Amino acid sequence: MSPSPAADGILLVDKPDGWTSHDVVGRTRRLAGTRRVGHAGTLDPMATGLLVLGINKGTKLLTFLVGCDKDYTATIRLGQSTTTDDAEGEITSAAGASGLDPERISRAVESLTGDIEQVPSTVSAIKIDGRRAYARARAGEDVTLAARPVTVARFAVLDRRDTVADGVPVVDLDVAVTVSSGTYVRALARDLGAALGTGGHLTRLRRTRVGHFETGSAHTLDHLADLVERGEPLPILSLDEVARRSFTVRDLSAEEARALSFGARIPAVEAGRSEPVAGIDPDGRLIAILDESQARTRSRVVFAPATS
Repeated sequence: MSPSPAADGILLVDKPDGWTSHDVVGRTRRLAGTRRVGHAGTLDPMATGLLVLGINKGTKLLTFLVGCDKDYTATIRLGQSTTTDDAEGEITSAAGASGLDPERISRAVESLTGDIEQVPSTVSAIKIDGRRAYARARAGEDVTLAARPVTVARFAVLDRRDTVADGVPVVDLDVAVTVSSGTYVRALARDLGAALGTGGHLTRLRRTRVGHFETGSAHTLDHLADLVERGEPLPILSLDEVARRSFTVRDLSAEEARALSFGARIPAVEAGRSEPVAGIDPDGRLIAILDESQARTRSRVVFAPATS
């Protein structure tokens, strides 16, 4: 039996190891009974954790959620470098990390904390002349990406294990990081290894938070499949709930809501705002995501267009 079409909103999924983000989107499309499913920021196949999915009209919110800061836990292996800066790549050097001084590690971590310039990994999804960097790299092309500003608000070492991998002494660091959108955690692993002269790469990565959403509220694909099998609705967060949790809210009068639903502009409450604002009508419905950067507010995306 085909599932009933899902509601509009956001679905939080705990991505399993070995799945691409596209795999998760494809599975969710079948479970939700709709083609209108997208995600707010990809995860590599080896990564697990929070994937924020937009369902139906919820896909229109993804543009505004992609830029949220994120939390990760990870394991960085010092002593080996790989082609992909993670465990999926081939080892390119194995300098080892025997007797690495904890103070040196602390200083190197501190140098990679705060506002920094980061060169993304060559196998990132960044486009170069219309093609993804990873596609060019896998085709054997030399890929050179420019450094760009990112913010690492937290980079904490939680545990250290000295071990041996492939006959080489290595140090595994369990870390927790809070980063701005566009930051590559595997590039942090690479750069930490470079700063210490040992090389480094990720062996584990888990995303635990995106903006106001956390893995504690996420669902496994198996759980979602069980719900569909039992004929129960998917646990989709409504547009209204997501808007109130994620954005500054402007409570609209009925007249203002109607004007915005027609595409008209209304006077701004606080002109000069750069962040998106959620316009909520007296019934608690999300009418539109608003742009209040100018003296008159306009709708960036309308969720409740007028019908007459």
